[in-house]
Amino acid sequence: MNYCNDCGATTHQTIPDGDNRQRHVCSGCETIHYQNPKVIAGVLPTWGDQVLLCRRDIEPRRGYWTMPAGFLENGESSLEGAVRECYEESLATVEACQLLGVFDIPYIDQVYILYRGQLSAAEFAPTAESSEVALFDRTAIPWGELAFPVVEMALDLHFADQRPFSPGHHLVTRPWRPQARG
Repeated sequence: MNYCNDCGATTHQTIPDGDNRQRHVCSGCETIHYQNPKVIAGVLPTWGDQVLLCRRDIEPRRGYWTMPAGFLENGESSLEGAVRECYEESLATVEACQLLGVFDIPYIDQVYILYRGQLSAAEFAPTAESSEVALFDRTAIPWGELAFPVVEMALDLHFADQRPFSPGHHLVTRPWRPQARG
């Protein structure tokens, strides 16, 4: 950041009084500009024993499979964002959503809040963001073609825990390690 969003003066990096991290501080109005992680909200749509995945038609990782997810918008809850992203990426609607997990990925400054929800109907289609949308049972998931490690983590968590659960059941903050595929 080179210029203040408030007054347009130049910024410099310093540790403000009472803080312990370098921040961008305005040389004119002294506004402190905090940079915080991005929040991604998503949902893993289910239909019976199957999960709905989308083949990305946008970068990054175009052509790889993912669950519907994207950046949370101002003014919406994480669940509202997850449901919106599901529709934007697959034209699918979900219901009975419950928290699947919270995934902290500090090395890329992102926090994922992921839900699991039931498809309202087996109706879905590609969109401008997805070239293909399909239901997969566990054995048919294209594990080697998943777009991001967090997608694999969410799928592993979903299939490891098929029993009903309440919101807050899983809060995942451990480093990701791939599961053996048998």
